Amino acid sequence: MDAETPDPSATSDATELRAQFGDVGPLAARKVLDHLDAYARRFIALSPFVVVASADAAGNVDASPRGDAPGFAAVPDPRTLVIPDRRGNNRIDTFVNLLDSPGLGLIFLVPGINETLRVNGTAAMTRDPALLEPLAAEGKVPAAGLVVQVREAFFHCGKAMIRAGLWDPARHVARSTFPSLGRILAEQTAAAEVADAEASIAEAYQTWLY
Repeated sequence: MDAETPDPSATSDATELRAQFGDVGPLAARKVLDHLDAYARRFIALSPFVVVASADAAGNVDASPRGDAPGFAAVPDPRTLVIPDRRGNNRIDTFVNLLDSPGLGLIFLVPGINETLRVNGTAAMTRDPALLEPLAAEGKVPAAGLVVQVREAFFHCGKAMIRAGLWDPARHVARSTFPSLGRILAEQTAAAEVADAEASIAEAYQTWLY
């Protein structure tokens, strides 16, 4: 069954859908806060990695990784987050999406902790030096950042991470078992030779992190 073929077992009615899955437990139902409490702020201070999800005006969704040293995302107040935009590939998918649709979803991860922190709200790009200068890394101030106005914040249980064994070294994949990004992009795009693409990416990893 392809994506355009309706699934006869699916439903478009929220009440019927809820009946199929059962009631939400009281902890899950009441855990959503409208701000970042002390636990959420502590988790963000420990987190070196966040996934940022945004969508354009047509509802086309994009998810993008952001990462740096633990605490790279700032929390100026309980309802505001600032995430620096480090040097990347200049696709700026998130920033473009926010021009049409300001909604944003975040998932913060902390290595070694199975639970994650989910934050939903609205966001916009900032180039305000007062916000960005405190987020400098390796002596370089980010050229831009995301300012997120928090609407929801809640912790997500660790069942998915436990099933995945994400932090289990025994499940880590040897890098040599999967093709390099340079090879993949060269073969997918035909825009460069494999050796040239690999050299370009290696240089970016060495000199373009900040």
